[in-house]
Amino acid sequence: MSDARVVLPEPDADETGPYTHLGFATAKPGREDEVEALILGLVEPLRAEPGSIEFHVHRDRADRSRFVIYEMFRSKQDLEKHLAEPYVQEFRRAIQPLVEGPLVQQFLRMSSDLPAVR
Repeated sequence: MSDARVVLPEPDADETGPYTHLGFATAKPGREDEVEALILGLVEPLRAEPGSIEFHVHRDRADRSRFVIYEMFRSKQDLEKHLAEPYVQEFRRAIQPLVEGPLVQQFLRMSSDLPAVR
């Protein structure tokens, strides 16, 4: 996780589904709870963003230092707007000294239909 701008892959020409991102982070020893608290601090503001569909924070059951962030936005542009938010930039600066190496990122194309709101 660095201050470098994240370059998002373009959606495929036939893609109509949401734009989904996974982030993986490993906390430094003894910093696990701080990392979790920082990530959980994203939940409320991120879910309030107009383009946000889902945002979930997961912690590995076997290795409690490993975290997975799942976020789904209506579009690539909505995710780009999110990444430019000041609170996201502050999060990236605050978490860097608490994690091992950079945030690993993965961008997904949804193959299944997005279920209707329950």
